[in-house]
Amino acid sequence: MALTAAVTAWLKGELGPTVDLADLEVRYTRLGTARAVALEVLRERLAGLRAQPSSVNVSGVVSVTFAENIKAYERQIAALENGEPPAPDDPDNGDGGPNGIGLITLHARPRR
Repeated sequence: MALTAAVTAWLKGELGPTVDLADLEVRYTRLGTARAVALEVLRERLAGLRAQPSSVNVSGVVSVTFAENIKAYERQIAALENGEPPAPDDPDNGDGGPNGIGLITLHARPRR
């Protein structure tokens, strides 16, 4: 499979405009979906951040922390795993997307 313009734009939106398109093409061919590519790249970035010290402090000179960056990657990965935002190549699973009819099932709550 080859990257389309829509998939490339979506990946740049999720991963940043400076991503290596040749690397994305190879990953897309291997993994088959834009969501899988984005998750793989983000997990690699997160692993790289976790492998380094999360903060550096030189008293009176500089203090740098990466804890918020780690949390941001974790939130972005969780959102992608939950299907947000929709990727252009996501399969239509008949869940009543923007142009369909959805189904909501109500369940009674247990009494206390």
